[in-house]
Amino acid sequence: MKKSLFLSLVLLLTLPSKAQDISGPWYGILKVQGLQLRLAFHLTKTDTGYTATMDSPDQGVRGIPVTTVNYRDSTLEIRIDHAKILYEAKLNKDNIFKGTFNQSVMKLPLDLSRQKPEKQGPERPQEPKPPFPYYTEEVAFVNERDSITLAGTLSMPAKGGRYPAVILISGSGPQNRDEEISGHKPFLVIADHLTKNGIAVLRFDDRGTGKSTGNHGIATTKDFATDVESALNYLNTRKEIDGKKIGLIGHSEGGLIAPMVAKATDNTHFIVLLAAPGLRGDKLLLLQQKAIGNAMGTSEKQLKTFEKINKKIFEMVVSSKDTALLKISLTTSIKNALDSMPADSRPPDTEIYAAQQAKQLTNSWMVGFLKYDPIPALEKVSCPVLALNGGKDLQVPPDPNISLIRAALERGGNKNITTKVLPGLNHLFQECDKGLPGEYSTIRQTFSPVALNEMTEWILKQVR
Repeated sequence: MKKSLFLSLVLLLTLPSKAQDISGPWYGILKVQGLQLRLAFHLTKTDTGYTATMDSPDQGVRGIPVTTVNYRDSTLEIRIDHAKILYEAKLNKDNIFKGTFNQSVMKLPLDLSRQKPEKQGPERPQEPKPPFPYYTEEVAFVNERDSITLAGTLSMPAKGGRYPAVILISGSGPQNRDEEISGHKPFLVIADHLTKNGIAVLRFDDRGTGKSTGNHGIATTKDFATDVESALNYLNTRKEIDGKKIGLIGHSEGGLIAPMVAKATDNTHFIVLLAAPGLRGDKLLLLQQKAIGNAMGTSEKQLKTFEKINKKIFEMVVSSKDTALLKISLTTSIKNALDSMPADSRPPDTEIYAAQQAKQLTNSWMVGFLKYDPIPALEKVSCPVLALNGGKDLQVPPDPNISLIRAALERGGNKNITTKVLPGLNHLFQECDKGLPGEYSTIRQTFSPVALNEMTEWILKQVR
C-alpha cells in the first residue's frame, strides 16, 4: 500500500506578487549519502500566491502536501512542516532555482529547473541485464469487458517446449510491468529467478501505464482483477504454456486481486500472496499509520489523535452510499478536526485543505479499497496458497494480516495452505533496518534471496 493516509498538512502561502509566474513543475536531484533522490515540486498559482505538492519518485511517494509556499523578489521558500522540510532558493538568470534543502539537521544543496534531470541509476546488484539465458517476448492481450489493451513481457525457459506459468500482479498505484518503485524492479528480479528455474512468467503494465491503454485513475481493485483474468485467458491460448499449471503471484494490493480471480475462475491452479492484506482496507490503513508512526518515533499522543480523526473519516466513507453527500460531510469533518488543532500544526486555510483531502478520499479506488474486506474471497479459494510476509513490513504488518488469511482459507475448507513470516524483511521483501518506506531506495537489495527461494521451491512442488 503505497497510499498511507497520515493527515499530513498542506499548503497555502503569502500575498500576491508581481514576480515571475513560477507555476508548474520544477525538478531536481538531492544527493544523500551517495544516493540520488529525484524530487519534483508542482506549484499552482492562486489568488493569494501559490500552493504546491512534492513528489519523491525514487521513494515511491507522490503528491506530498506542502504546508506553505512563499515567493517574492525571485526568492522561493517551501515548507513541509510534518516532515520538517524547508527549501530556500533564489531564481537566477538561467531560470534555475539555486538553493538549499533542509530536513531536521540535514542541509543539502538542491537546484530546481524546468527540465527533468538525468541521474545515474543506483546500484542494484540483483537486477538482471540482457542477454538473458532464456526467451522473452513482448506481448499484448485485450480486456474485452473494458476494451483496453494490456502490454507486457512473457519470459519462458526456452522458445519451444511447454511450461508451468505465473502471472505477476502489482501493488497499488500505477505500476509498470517491473513494479518499479524506489529505483528497484522487483518483478523483473522475480521473473528472472523463476524463469531460470523452469517457470514461465507473464508480467504486464497496469492499465493506463507504460504501453497499456485505459485509465488507471478511475479504476478500482475489482477492475484490476478483470485485467488479471484477461491475462489468464491469454496464457491459455499459448501452446507453450501448460494450462493446468498456471498460478498467480500478487504483491500487496495484488494479494487482494489474486484471491478474487482464483475464486471467480476455474483455471487458477495456485496463488502466492506477498504482503497481502487480511484486514478490511480502512482497518489496514489505521494499522499501517500506527506501525509507521511508531517506527518514526511519533508520540503516543499524536498517534491517538491521528487514529481518532482517521477512524471517524474512514467510518464515514465505509458507511456512505452517496459520494456527493460524502464529499461535503468529509470536508466539514476534516475542517473541524483541523480547526481544533494548535495553530502551528494546521494548514493556513483549513477549508482548502479539507476539500482536497475529501476529494482524495472519495475517488473510486480509495472508496473501494476502504470498503473491501478480503476475507469472503479467501474463504472461497480452493487452490493451493502460499502467503509470505516480511517481519518488518509496516505497510501490511504480518500481525494480524497473515493469521487472518490462514483462518479464512481454513474456514473455507482449503487443505493446502502455507504461511510464513520472514524475519527482517520489509514490505518489498528487502532485508532492512526499521522497515520504513523511506528506506526502500537506500537498500541495494531488491528482493531477498530467502523470499525468492521460498516462493520458487513452493511453486515447483505445485507443478510437478
